Amino acid sequence: MKRRTFAGLLSSWPFVMADYKSAAGNIGIGNRDELASSLNRTNADERAYWLQTLLKVADPVLTALAQNRLKASMPIESAPGQDASRKVVSHLEALGRTVAGIAPWLDLEADESAEGRSRKRYLDLARQAIANGVDPKSPDFLNFTRNGQPLVDAAFLAHGLVRAPKIWSGLTADQQKNVVTALQSSRVIKPPYNNWLLFSAMVEAALLKFTGSADEMRMDYAIKQHLNWYKGDGAYGDGPDFHWDYYNSYVIQPMLLDVVKTLLDAGKATKELYDTILARAQRYAMVQERLIAPDGSFAAFGRSLAYRCGAFQLLAQVALQGQLPKELSLGQVRSALTAVIHRTMDVPGTFNDKGWLQIGLCGHQPAIGETYISTGSLYLCSVAFLPLGLPTSNPFWSAPAEDWTAKRIWSSQSVTADHALKG
Repeated sequence: MKRRTFAGLLSSWPFVMADYKSAAGNIGIGNRDELASSLNRTNADERAYWLQTLLKVADPVLTALAQNRLKASMPIESAPGQDASRKVVSHLEALGRTVAGIAPWLDLEADESAEGRSRKRYLDLARQAIANGVDPKSPDFLNFTRNGQPLVDAAFLAHGLVRAPKIWSGLTADQQKNVVTALQSSRVIKPPYNNWLLFSAMVEAALLKFTGSADEMRMDYAIKQHLNWYKGDGAYGDGPDFHWDYYNSYVIQPMLLDVVKTLLDAGKATKELYDTILARAQRYAMVQERLIAPDGSFAAFGRSLAYRCGAFQLLAQVALQGQLPKELSLGQVRSALTAVIHRTMDVPGTFNDKGWLQIGLCGHQPAIGETYISTGSLYLCSVAFLPLGLPTSNPFWSAPAEDWTAKRIWSSQSVTADHALKG
């Protein structure tokens, strides 16, 4: 593919001249030429594309909530007949899922580059958005207790905080207290006997990390049940049964990894347990890489396809954590994820005319939205961008682009045979 300059990318994408310029005006992203210059290095255009796309997703949510107008401005698209039930939960969905994806980028070390200054401004936005969302006096105070859904998105918010301690450390003491109260309040929601156990565990992991106190039984129970539900070859059941969908990546393996790592860091889990879970995650990452077709599409099966490229959170997280299996090169994983992001995010209809996501996997496809899907749900696509938490100097960004496995196979290149993980 022909390389283009960052400035060229800015001028060639329809959304950039309107939306990116608007974002720059609202929150001071900075001079575009300066940002282009700061990213003028190997594979800079690719990182620039990832960052532009992530900010296009995140900006409406974080800006609106930071200004206490998320409830007033975010549309609620949902399945017919679901409008009322989704209006009370969709705003927390949007915040939690956005933070879960953008968090590693926000947690990078501060610097005076154009990207660095942009990151600082988004970090400030994220802190203010969270502060407003957990403030009982705010018009945008979010629902953490009514209906079952808030447990899910309290967990995604908690996951984002675990991924970016810098967000937490920049909150005032009162704001931190409100966050703790909001997370603890989600305990009134009883999780079903499936992947939802990990939502309770993830909330407790954040509380343990930031307060030193948590309900460890909720974490222990979720971990043990998922160990019991392991089906082999890197895949867990969603409860006792196996499901053909992407929930091993949307929820199960990313949260299991970080819940156990939080316990390990606190001296409350063993290295052997973490290594077992990591080995399974690495195998699942290999499977995910092989699911990406030569054009960046992937098999559209199972629930929640409206999360788009978020289906590859686990592959993105293993790359972020520097734990890719030896069979996967950095260049091929970056190239594969870039192809998926293009395929799912660049299609007309992905965003409405005001920049909010619309239901679909490839464009606007309302019928893909199940009864639990609404506008806020769609922001789980942000978790595909986790490797932006690696600095520009990291080999993930500097490694030469490579064809990924499916692209090699279907262009008659030689590839190594695949084998199951035993144990």
